[in-house]
Amino acid sequence: MSDALDPDHLREVLTYYDSWLAFNQRYQRVPGVQAAVFAADGIAFSAAYGLADVENAVPLTEQHLFRIASHSKTFTATAVFQLVEQGRLRLDDKAGQHVTEIVGTPLGERTVRDLLAHAGGITRDSLDADWWQLAKAFPDRDELLEVLRDESSAVLPENDRFKYSNIGYGLLGLVVEAAAGTSYNSYVQTAIVDKLGLSGLGPELDPARSSEYAAGYSALSYAAERIPIDHVDTRALAAATGFFGNARDLATYFSAHLPGDDRLLTDKSKREMQHPLWQTAAGDDWPRYGLGVQIAKIGERRLFGHGGGYPGHITRSLVDGSAGIAVSVLTNAIDGPAQQLAEGFFKLLDLAQSKDRPGTVADLSRFTGRYANLWGVSDIVQLGGRLYALDPAQGDPADRPTALEADGDTLLVTEDSGTGAYGQRYHFTFDADGRPDTVRNATGLLTDPIDRFTLPSRLTAE
Repeated sequence: MSDALDPDHLREVLTYYDSWLAFNQRYQRVPGVQAAVFAADGIAFSAAYGLADVENAVPLTEQHLFRIASHSKTFTATAVFQLVEQGRLRLDDKAGQHVTEIVGTPLGERTVRDLLAHAGGITRDSLDADWWQLAKAFPDRDELLEVLRDESSAVLPENDRFKYSNIGYGLLGLVVEAAAGTSYNSYVQTAIVDKLGLSGLGPELDPARSSEYAAGYSALSYAAERIPIDHVDTRALAAATGFFGNARDLATYFSAHLPGDDRLLTDKSKREMQHPLWQTAAGDDWPRYGLGVQIAKIGERRLFGHGGGYPGHITRSLVDGSAGIAVSVLTNAIDGPAQQLAEGFFKLLDLAQSKDRPGTVADLSRFTGRYANLWGVSDIVQLGGRLYALDPAQGDPADRPTALEADGDTLLVTEDSGTGAYGQRYHFTFDADGRPDTVRNATGLLTDPIDRFTLPSRLTAE
């Protein structure tokens, strides 16, 4: 599979990705989904589905802002590397060299590199972290320093294993402040956000823009209905979890981390950030963590980026540096499937690129669409100049595709997904405008285009 991005592949994948995202927002009962794809040197796709505010029926737009939580760690790491390039900081500096209030404590001995890699053995969120349930305020600077000085916060020796720590990144925020000579929020706003000219990103809740934020919602796993969750200031933990953004600007920000882009960092710094260091789970080679970024594998692609979990918002960004692609998906529910939806783009692109594109591509679009019968929904999709039947309701949209070959007004199943339909055909009839009217699928069931499919109030035998 080549890293080169075929524009026809990209167009076909984005056409279906739009439809697949819209389906999953409704099917998975997520209040809202916002997504963007940076490819071919610009934003190639940006869309929003569902609602920004369920109670007031406010449609979600591409401009609505989400709390992107631990994406903040990538901004903090970028700030650190900028300060390293400026000679104001070294990765092997001890935290206490810059945050003098913790000199002589175990955490004061942790290096900047340890903190970036989550290798400092530091408590994740302290012994009482109920700010994540809005039962108390996030810690201010003095309260964070109290946690950092508490001996119980040094849970493990440094470099013993990967141990994710929001407190460690809060400490990095204090290091950035000391090295930069200004507040963390001011530094990242000026040196990163403003430098890229992105108005849809910022380091902390901005009350003046309250009407622009998508409301966040609780999960469905413990209640029949979702409840709204207020946005709160993350105060001294902004470096770990404070940022807000929209998908378009977030994908654009990650494009500045692609090779050859020197707007924020040199390629040398980016390579060091993106180098896979720690396994994040015992026994699993992937995913891994670098210095402020997560590294994952989807198929043969090595992707970097980050996720974010904030009360009411789950978000995910993935970047393929070799192909020059960045994908960001934001959801406004605490159980939102942002990771699945972001990974889905790359899985569809891999399917499109899995075979050589036919030399002559017939007009297959007349067959494509979403179809339904009593047993569920299936999509007929054109990818890589070929037709596939896919199940939009499964987590991986490209898992076990049914390959189809056009023959007149029928589609022959040439690769079977396990339904026993190999060698059988989809039989289409078309209306006067050339649109699919009825479909008898390869298992012999009458299937309708989704916009014409209905069920009676009770199904009875003929």
